[in-house]
Amino acid sequence: MGEEGTTGSGLDRLASVNLNLLVPLLALLEERSVTRAAERVGLSQPAMSHALTRMRRLLGDDLVVRQGTSLTLTPRALELIAPLRSALQQTAHIVNFPCFDPATDRRVITIALTNSTAFVVGPRLARLVAERAPHATLRLRTITVPTEATFTDRGVDVVLLSEGHFSPYPRERLYNDRCVVMASPDTPPEASALDLLTTQPHVVVDTDRRVFPYSVLDEKGVTYRVGQLSSDFLLVPFLVARAGGVALLRHRVAAAMQTLTDLRIEEFPFPLPGLGIDMVWNPRLADQYFMEWLRALLFDVATDL
Repeated sequence: MGEEGTTGSGLDRLASVNLNLLVPLLALLEERSVTRAAERVGLSQPAMSHALTRMRRLLGDDLVVRQGTSLTLTPRALELIAPLRSALQQTAHIVNFPCFDPATDRRVITIALTNSTAFVVGPRLARLVAERAPHATLRLRTITVPTEATFTDRGVDVVLLSEGHFSPYPRERLYNDRCVVMASPDTPPEASALDLLTTQPHVVVDTDRRVFPYSVLDEKGVTYRVGQLSSDFLLVPFLVARAGGVALLRHRVAAAMQTLTDLRIEEFPFPLPGLGIDMVWNPRLADQYFMEWLRALLFDVATDL
């Protein structure tokens, strides 16, 4: 019965498969470069090219196809990434390779995020990392608009990304947010949010991309005047609090700034889509123990917001 079960599952056929090909295969699928994959697994480029030929023959698929100066994965190759990574992680666990131990690990933990998101989560995040991984170093890499390289850069463990930005990789919600109206504390207390938007000069983020709540104001026929432009998101609420005016920004940023300076916060007067922040993990990150630990830590940060 035991032999029949093994034969039925196809495991007996693994004896004819060179399992040493699986590690370079995953490296190739994640790097999308023969040269980088070879460097990652310690092979010469000719040896990696030879391994690719054998992988193609084994799987009956081209796996990678050249398009211009870059390599593109075939549909079959895209399907292989997740199960192959999982299988190799399980194998590493079986043979008892050293796993992440936050009490002793000395790695650099790198999180890519906007400066406004760093303003919201940074203090609590830094405190928890210091408490739970006392020998690790936290690096916050600030970005504006993410690119493909942002998600796959070797130095980045996870990207914290606004739900409005595209990601080619799976994402998971960390916390929800919304747009609010911020005004200086000396504005008339009886003035509604809509009154503030129509009577106070606006402090607006100076960017090539239009701040989306303003398109809603335009659709509703709300008249407003832009009084100041700032290229720094974090400078906007500070300017409003200290110099007057009104601005539209994330509630989490406004609430965090309100602990530092006097600031009036009102709800946006019209329905808006959410502004949640998602986690997108670097597809090259293979240390499942570390990912689970950091994921739990980030959720603890979000819970305390």
